[in-house]
Amino acid sequence: MNDNDAVADRFEEFADRLEATGVEYKPQSYRRAAENVRAHPESVGSLVDDGKEAVQGIEGVGDALAAKIVEYVETSEIEELEELRDELPVEMAALTRVEGVGPKTVGTLYEELGVEDLDDLEAAAREGRIQGIDGFGTKTEENILSGIDFARQAGERSLLGDARPLGEELRHYIGESEAVADAELAGSLRRWRETIGDVDLLVASDEPETVVERFTDWDDRDEIIEAGSSKASIRSEGMRIDLRVVVPEEFGSALQYFSGSRDHNIGFRNRAIEQGLKVNEYGVFDVSRVDDIEADQRVGERVAGDTEEGMYDAVGLPWIPPELREDGGELAAAADGDLPDLLAEEDVRGDLHVHSEWSDGDDTIGEMVTTAAEFGHEYLAITDHASGPGIVADMGLDDAALESQREAIESAAENADIEVLAGVEANIEADGGLSVGESVLEELDVVVASPHSGLDGDGTERIVSAIEQPHVDIIGHPTGRYLNRRTGLELDFERIAEAAAEHGVALEVNANPRRLDLSGGAVRTAIEAGATIVIDTDAHQPANYDLLQYGVHTARRGWAETGDVLNARDDDGLREFLD
Repeated sequence: MNDNDAVADRFEEFADRLEATGVEYKPQSYRRAAENVRAHPESVGSLVDDGKEAVQGIEGVGDALAAKIVEYVETSEIEELEELRDELPVEMAALTRVEGVGPKTVGTLYEELGVEDLDDLEAAAREGRIQGIDGFGTKTEENILSGIDFARQAGERSLLGDARPLGEELRHYIGESEAVADAELAGSLRRWRETIGDVDLLVASDEPETVVERFTDWDDRDEIIEAGSSKASIRSEGMRIDLRVVVPEEFGSALQYFSGSRDHNIGFRNRAIEQGLKVNEYGVFDVSRVDDIEADQRVGERVAGDTEEGMYDAVGLPWIPPELREDGGELAAAADGDLPDLLAEEDVRGDLHVHSEWSDGDDTIGEMVTTAAEFGHEYLAITDHASGPGIVADMGLDDAALESQREAIESAAENADIEVLAGVEANIEADGGLSVGESVLEELDVVVASPHSGLDGDGTERIVSAIEQPHVDIIGHPTGRYLNRRTGLELDFERIAEAAAEHGVALEVNANPRRLDLSGGAVRTAIEAGATIVIDTDAHQPANYDLLQYGVHTARRGWAETGDVLNARDDDGLREFLD
């Protein structure tokens, strides 16, 4: 794990532990600092080499936090955090993955029942001890018990946003070796699934032992799990990484095979069998004149395998993008010539959901606009949080503040190189109403309505009611889920998609890899219902614009084409939709 991520993780733990003990205000400072440290382009290690003043150049890092960063870089621990761990000896990350269990609840459960981990929590819930705590009840206890299995499973999988950068870093490192002819990520990571079990790396080389040696010598590995002549496994940043080295002429077949999914590969293999062909990780083989096709993996005449495109061509299909390989009808669509022309990252022209320092963002409106232009966007909407449930105190804007901000946005737009729209992220209340007055909403260019509280149970009617509000343009992160932390609202996506299509409201794919909400499956449901989707980063600082890739590939998993996406339209097309 690099120093920036390690420090950010510890600051987030600081925030949770302080909140668990009833400390106010400081937790938010730690969380904002964590986000800024994680996104900072320079290593905190190199900043420490330049002195504490250089560390304080990170947004939101003052003298006290800078001292903690220096302490961690120099000693690999922070003494104050160790003291907090001793005071509250709980598995904070695991416990807070349970739906409805936040840091304050963890503190209460420890104080009242001595709960330290998921096993303790499950035992307390099953024995009915939680409902006896003041402020808790039978329903709370039932909800906690039902969320424990999810919390355990979530702890076994890594977020795409953590695994993908690690995999790409390793792929680049391996690719620098002269012994490597090609290297690609495989498995669920190549299909851009939202959570990942293991990182799979496939390498083409005639010198497998050289590649294995380089792999196990990687500076960022934490441990070597196993190493053979052409396979090896290491652990880094808590993730298992598996390497497989194949000869270059079998790289295409191995890439197709190890990218999966399992069900896609079964369908692919069955199609090959119907044509007298055998498919496996070594290639496509003509076995029409072979008596025992199981005699050898490479039995028969090899007709493809050098490239992945050749594998699909050998069975009469065009190449199928990895994001579609989930046994969702992609093989039939390929056979019929009906594969979608998937959206690409460069097709997205702007971002319609970002935050500035007016609410909980880190930068000014001007800085967010300037860096959006540098990123390549043609337009940007500033959509700071309105006040309401689920928004940190003093971080949301009331109607008067939104009026003032609209004027500031319009002023910034006068000197901008791109189109700048004034907007808001309004809260969807329990009854589907919005937390912003109608007179304010009608003056704004973009209204994003999002759920931020009460994020459990069936929320379908709540979201549909918000869609039916006359000034709503976009439903932001519709379920409110936080991957590996909370499942969010249960939604009937068909009903929501139909309502969105009817009322001309776009459904958001929130590109933050902790959300990816809508999911790929929900995107496909929306598109099939004729609804428009929009891919936003929910950026709170300029570095977050890079998260766009996760939203685009999630939309691709939902078979999204350019015409399905609101912010793939030019400015005229965008404004026509918003009007």
